[in-house]
Amino acid sequence: MTDLLARLDTDRLLAADPDWWRQAAVYQIYPRSFADANGDGIGDLEGITSRIPYLVELGVDAVWLSPFYPSALADGGYDVDDYRDVDPKIGTLADFDEMIRALHAAGIRLIADIVPNHSSDRHDWFREALASPKGSAARERYIFRDGEGPDGAQPPSDWQSIFGGSAWEPVGDGQFYLHLFAPEQPDLNWANREVRDDFLRTLRFWSDRGVDGFRVDVAHGLAKDLTAPLRSHAELEATKLAGDGSHPLWDREELDEIYAEWRAVFDEYDPPRIAVAEAWVAPTRRHRYAAPTSLGQAFNFDLLRANFSASEFHEIVDRNMVFAAETGSSNTWVFSNHDVIRHATRYGLPDDGTFEYDLGKAWLLSGGTTPAVDAARGLRRARAATLFLLGLPGSAYLYQGEELGLAEVASIPDSERQDPTFFRNAGVEVGRDGCRVPLPWDADAPSFGFGPTDASHLPQPEWFAQYAVDVQAGDPASTLSMYRRALALRHELQGAEKLAWIALDGPDVLAFQRPTGWTVVTNFGTEPVALPSALAEREVVLSSDGAPAAPGARGVLPGETTVWLR
Repeated sequence: MTDLLARLDTDRLLAADPDWWRQAAVYQIYPRSFADANGDGIGDLEGITSRIPYLVELGVDAVWLSPFYPSALADGGYDVDDYRDVDPKIGTLADFDEMIRALHAAGIRLIADIVPNHSSDRHDWFREALASPKGSAARERYIFRDGEGPDGAQPPSDWQSIFGGSAWEPVGDGQFYLHLFAPEQPDLNWANREVRDDFLRTLRFWSDRGVDGFRVDVAHGLAKDLTAPLRSHAELEATKLAGDGSHPLWDREELDEIYAEWRAVFDEYDPPRIAVAEAWVAPTRRHRYAAPTSLGQAFNFDLLRANFSASEFHEIVDRNMVFAAETGSSNTWVFSNHDVIRHATRYGLPDDGTFEYDLGKAWLLSGGTTPAVDAARGLRRARAATLFLLGLPGSAYLYQGEELGLAEVASIPDSERQDPTFFRNAGVEVGRDGCRVPLPWDADAPSFGFGPTDASHLPQPEWFAQYAVDVQAGDPASTLSMYRRALALRHELQGAEKLAWIALDGPDVLAFQRPTGWTVVTNFGTEPVALPSALAEREVVLSSDGAPAAPGARGVLPGETTVWLR
């Protein structure tokens, strides 16, 4: 009876706050790499459920669950066979229901990934389309066009897939279908009413099961202008650079109508379901997705793309605070996810005054040997950046393993790789597998505790042992301990979604104060700096360098370090 009453109290609390998402700490789980309950080398829903106590101790408010639907894994699960089921390799709908019940009982909400731009080529609709003639209703759910040239053997245009190669795939009858990503991911036709209605059913299906919100994959890509003649690839690139919303394939005005319908579904529930858009658009174009009449929130990847620089961080925070005020949304801060090099590695790459993605690509192509990575510096900067981020107003999106300080795994054998970008762009891009390697839980266990056997769908390096949860859990200076302490304190720090900058001498130090009186100070430089007496006299509650919090003053802030002061 006590457990039942506790659950009822938790359910009532979860339902009581419609604004829970505004300053939530959201933990992204890539399900196939989080925890494996049955030992087949693939993470599963039972594994997630078994690790809920870990999530509680970590202190997150919500979980974002990357795709868990039936899939051939042509693109890590973002090729969906059935939007209203669970991949049998990772569980069942009953397992999903048990997982969400256990999460809610622990006070943790669930955000489900939804993939509306494209289905998989194994989806029932696409199978029907291939079996149907030109001009059929089945083909109208997707984007089919006649081939060009005297025999119709040429693609309808020279458009390129995001993953490399042509964006058009022939089907053998003179027609091609559009796939902006892998050939196994045919783009859906969002001008088709049947497509729109089916996704509304999908939103209700998962909302009825208790899902609290949705992360919308490629949210800027659904609406497309396919008026003949199709523009050339060069024209598309020129239009994309304009960033004004006039691109035929991205960020179009028709999205407003689509997401207004989604918002109507979200508002059928109490509290309303929330959504966050993955929209790779210019900062000035994110308003469409973050508006309260639309999805309500949009990722900002600005810090993720920035150098470890006081001036860049300052400008990004200022710009996004204005954006939040203009939209009525809240900010979304993120450093790592399943698509990018882990930030503990990015920050360890050599500084050359440019953004580190291109340098990171070269590093990955060399198998992580050239240029040399300063792992200690990368982790030191990552910890400092994380405490800066967690002190900001808005929601924080954390990627599994960053709380362990995990670095990117670069030296994966070609035979073990899974990412389609590697296979379609060999020698140009090595892909995203390096941030998707299964987590280390126990340094001395098979598969480092990922599962009960040695099986692991991507190979784990030996150095994972030093990052394992059991190694870090008892160390007060570990990265895991820092995250746990920061997330526990974060609710005291937050208050209103505002901050005030504190002017300090020197170009490498940023300090801001929250309305609760807490102050965050980051030294982006390499040399120690003396803090003014007004700050030096405050209590150091948490420091990214692992030094124990102390009631006394800390007059000097080491390089590449953040402190929280109270």
